[in-house]
Amino acid sequence: MATQAEVIGVAEQGVQYKDLPGDAGLPVVGYTIHSMLDPMGFARKRYDQYGDISWSNVLGIRMVGMSGPDANQFVFQNRGDLFSNNQGWDFFIGKFFHRGIMLLDFEEHRHHRRIMQNAFKKPVLVEYLKSMNEPIARGIRRWQPASQFHILTHIKNLTLDLATEVFMGEKLGREADSINKAFVDTVRAGSSPIRFALPGSRWKKGLDGRKVLEKFFHARVAEKRKSEANDLFSQLCRAETEDGQRFSDDDVVNHMVFLMMAAHDTTTITLCTMFYHLAKHPEWQERLRAESRALGKEQLDYDDLDAMEGMTLVMKEALRLCAPVPSIPRKTVKDVVYKGYLIPKGSMITVSPYFTHFMPEFWPNPTHFDPERFSEARREDKVHPYAYVPFGGGAHMCIGLHFADLQVKAVLHQILLHYRWSVPKDYKMPIDMTSLPVPGDKLPVKLERID
Repeated sequence: MATQAEVIGVAEQGVQYKDLPGDAGLPVVGYTIHSMLDPMGFARKRYDQYGDISWSNVLGIRMVGMSGPDANQFVFQNRGDLFSNNQGWDFFIGKFFHRGIMLLDFEEHRHHRRIMQNAFKKPVLVEYLKSMNEPIARGIRRWQPASQFHILTHIKNLTLDLATEVFMGEKLGREADSINKAFVDTVRAGSSPIRFALPGSRWKKGLDGRKVLEKFFHARVAEKRKSEANDLFSQLCRAETEDGQRFSDDDVVNHMVFLMMAAHDTTTITLCTMFYHLAKHPEWQERLRAESRALGKEQLDYDDLDAMEGMTLVMKEALRLCAPVPSIPRKTVKDVVYKGYLIPKGSMITVSPYFTHFMPEFWPNPTHFDPERFSEARREDKVHPYAYVPFGGGAHMCIGLHFADLQVKAVLHQILLHYRWSVPKDYKMPIDMTSLPVPGDKLPVKLERID
């Protein structure tokens, strides 16, 4: 019978465990270049060579890679509080998104999440959708048909506008470009190989971007605390637990910086992936267009979301093919045992939703776009409870996953009613994986108006 320590993964004194397999790679740089230029190829080679756990030298540190659904489950469930989110993410983005909900641990995380959950309950989501529909319509009316219409640029501008109007209750106007740039710079900084404020470096740009965002949000907190508006910023300023606990000004700003990034960057990635595959598979584009037309309305209501069956399948497949957060770091706060291997306290580890979603061991024909794999008749995602993890899992599962679902559907519904898009048959969208996975060429499509 397994001991309690073995069940939760805590190493026991006096027990002999296996050493982790792996190698450091090249002198000094290790496998940093390999992992950045071809992360999927690198991960597959390590998995084939060493199995589902191994170590390597990446970005100057000893990184333990844990691959596959079993590893996802072990890390995300985090029984016994073995892994620190904060210490894992801090190395990459702590300077830029410190004390966001994703960077908190254990009881503090549970405390903040209980307060924040009030801003993502169903009645609030209903109001978010209502406030979102008109800005979507206004935004896409500005789109002009073209043979080289760059989806990434236009979707990112649209989702930033939505994030500011829905989450902040205001329009950015002339500030939009500087705020967008600040978000882009802070996100890209985390994967910088130069990890100090060298002028012109990604790291320095990220630090500067963080300052811009802090100043922007701090200037509005006092007004938002008095507001009775339904935007997320106001909700966070007013949110409190049953015993009256509320966020400090700094807490509100930290959460807004992180949530604004998550709300428009991850949604942008998902929409771009959907656009690409709907262009490559016009039969699916027409199926979704027919589904939207059948509703007989320009804008979605909350009760329409579940009726978008085809769109749900396509969105799930897009999230499988391009997980918006491709890898997720943690740091061990205890000596940990996984499948007989000892992971020492203080080890940086990472699990990869992106890699898991392409494992042929769990997904038939994994590179093929096949939304029906999520249909009730097949449900390939049920092969393992942690085979499909685009939103993470456990206590840190994405708090905004239902918001993401309604935002993606609300945007795509209106676009389908007014535009058709296509790409050449031989076109293959390049993925820039140097930070979050985005189209490396901004996804140029031929856009046609159909209304």
